[in-house]
Amino acid sequence: MPLSNYLSDYVERTQLFLTSNVNPIKLTVTAIAASALTASAIFTVQETRRRSKAKAVKEEIKHTALHTNHLTEYGTVNVDHSQLLADGHAPQKSVNKKNFDESLIREQLARNIAFLGEEGVSKLRKSFVIVVGCGGVGSWAAVMLLRSGVEHIRIIDFDQVTLSSLNRHAVATQADVGIPKVTAMVNHLAEIAPYAVIEPRIELFSEETAADLLQGKPAFVIDAIDNIDTKISLINYCHKHQLQVISSMGAGAKADPSRIQIADISETFEDPLARAVRRRLKKDHNILDGVTVAYSSEKPHSVKLLPLDESAFQEGAGSVDELAALPDFRVRILPVLGTIPAMFGMAIATHVILKLSEWEGYRPLPVKGRDGVYDRLLRDFLGREARVFNNNSVPFKAREVGYIVDEMWRSRSVLSEQMDKLALARWDWSKPPSIFNVVCMTRTEAQTHEENVGKPLEDCYDKETIARINRTFAEERNLMRIYG
Repeated sequence: MPLSNYLSDYVERTQLFLTSNVNPIKLTVTAIAASALTASAIFTVQETRRRSKAKAVKEEIKHTALHTNHLTEYGTVNVDHSQLLADGHAPQKSVNKKNFDESLIREQLARNIAFLGEEGVSKLRKSFVIVVGCGGVGSWAAVMLLRSGVEHIRIIDFDQVTLSSLNRHAVATQADVGIPKVTAMVNHLAEIAPYAVIEPRIELFSEETAADLLQGKPAFVIDAIDNIDTKISLINYCHKHQLQVISSMGAGAKADPSRIQIADISETFEDPLARAVRRRLKKDHNILDGVTVAYSSEKPHSVKLLPLDESAFQEGAGSVDELAALPDFRVRILPVLGTIPAMFGMAIATHVILKLSEWEGYRPLPVKGRDGVYDRLLRDFLGREARVFNNNSVPFKAREVGYIVDEMWRSRSVLSEQMDKLALARWDWSKPPSIFNVVCMTRTEAQTHEENVGKPLEDCYDKETIARINRTFAEERNLMRIYG
């Protein structure tokens, strides 16, 4: 059949179909048209609303008094401190305490009043406390001070909230990541006690800024700084100007909650960071005691600095110092169990609360030292050194003996693990005595060890014992490298 016949036949069939189905087709076309009109109407209404909202926002912006914030050299928002009063207090701009019902404030503090008494809580409410550093330790201290009744707190920190700090920070959330820690603290503290005065100071504490940041005659200063140079500067300033200060020592690489103590810094011979701070205070400022600290008598566990990110290291031109937030600040950090800094902060807050309220029941137990035992061990060791090696001096004193015996060797013999009749002995006869070359033995074992002077250690002790002792020395060198 020719193509023309096919086309003619197709046209006839189409005409017949349309003639016999005219009504259904009309309905279909009508439905399609109605749907199109409905969709068009919906889109038109949505577009009209969008334009109306956009216009309203633009009009609102036109009538809004906008201002610019200048960033500090640390990349954070600069706070205008010119509005501070002469005594260092910040005027309460957003909230007027008179607007708060005193009965409601007293109800919020009811449990504290029941414990500390009316007069004690009254003293707390009138107190002014400065918290320097609001990370894992400082944030918990500040929060608990506020909850306990302190109504005037100045918070000082230059750093920002990071994701890695959320495991230990008292109030920061993921929404706070990237903003200054001080800002996060102020925002959250305002929700706890909006009637309190919280002074935000987004600044780095230093000798140059000390007079300004610590002005106002605070009743207490809390040192929660994790940089040793800055910590020394703060403690020295407070000591010189007779400001009550309590300083947090190292919470990193610690895990035993039962070892956290409050004591004078002169009694903290177990904590590596406390030892480094004590030495620096004595050497640089002739401060031997009179500084209260929170510390853990636990020897740090598995002390390993967290590794650097390789890409960040390359971006820093291969220099670790390039990655620091500021010169002389740490880049790699100790691992930290989030609960321990929180306990440090709460211990510090408790000490401050009980001191400021003058609670009569607060009688801190003195640290029970064993100075007599350490003196005897040192005398015996000096005698052995003079007799065997013709050496009349050693590079440590009785307090370091306490650290060697109690912390390094756990008050046990390195050979038999006995705890009675202990003595100190030089481990490697070819090396001079030092904290890295003195072990703890029983007196009998030390006598036998002395008789073997000159022999290789491998001929006297098994490989396991030698390796275990060398590991302890290596750990101690690592601690010394980290804490100084």
